[in-house]
Amino acid sequence: MSTLTIAQIEEALDVTCDTVIRNEKYFSDLDGLAGDGDFGTSLATGFKVIKADLPGIDKSAIGAMLLKISMICSKHVGGSSGPIWGTGFMRAGMVSKGLTEIGHQQLTDMVGSALEGIMARGGAVRGDKTLLDALIPIHEKLQEMDGSDLGVVLAAVAQVADQAIDETRGLIAHRGRASQVGARSANTPDPGIVGIATILCDWCKHYGVDYTPQAAELNH
Repeated sequence: MSTLTIAQIEEALDVTCDTVIRNEKYFSDLDGLAGDGDFGTSLATGFKVIKADLPGIDKSAIGAMLLKISMICSKHVGGSSGPIWGTGFMRAGMVSKGLTEIGHQQLTDMVGSALEGIMARGGAVRGDKTLLDALIPIHEKLQEMDGSDLGVVLAAVAQVADQAIDETRGLIAHRGRASQVGARSANTPDPGIVGIATILCDWCKHYGVDYTPQAAELNH
């Protein structure tokens, strides 16, 4: 795999900010089907700060940049998403501490560490109908691949996240506000999973990677 540099990761983060901000209302509307309808606004509030601060953030190392992103998420992303996204970025930043570029194994380790942190922080597990149901299979897919072609890797993880939307649609939520409505959360998409899949599909578009989204929520 060609390595990922600080500048490339910064660019991906900037694209992510644009995706989250553009989908603020849509993600909140999805959350309103079974949750309290604030997911999009909570996330966008923090990512607007990230977008504004990104040019001036310390980029001496990947870890330093991600740890600053973590702090912004924890402070500015509302609801339960703040601690979850903040923890994910913090754990990824700890793995990449001092590094100015990362290879496929390091990227895989960063995702794995983020997963462990999110599970410990939020108490959710696979099948609870949270963003973990996208992130865990993404991590598994990364472990299967050699990372020799970044475009192939990106298309593969985008497909995994895309599939997770439909694979979890019928589940009853066991974490977050959606868990309080019980069976009514079945047959609704989880906005966190849709969020992860949307970000990856937008990365595909931005970097010219050929991928056609399948889930209805990615073709709205």
